[in-house]
Amino acid sequence: MGKTKVTEKFQVTIPKDIREKIGLMPGEIIEVEVMDEKTIVLKRDVVKNPLEHLIGKKQLFKNHIRVENVEEAAESNIH
Repeated sequence: MGKTKVTEKFQVTIPKDIREKIGLMPGEIIEVEVMDEKTIVLKRDVVKNPLEHLIGKKQLFKNHIRVENVEEAAESNIH
């Protein structure tokens, strides 16, 4: 179990060993739940489309490949 400190802005850092153990990535949404006066539970939101979450929906370049096209190509190459 890792320990962390609450900052003046009420932020906390999730310890590195815990982040690595669960594969937590920057930008992920965390749900905070209060169980009692001494217990706070952090839960990850499930990302429905991780690739879209990482690269976004916005077209950045003229030759931008849509996420859907990448997924279709990957699925058609699986044997």
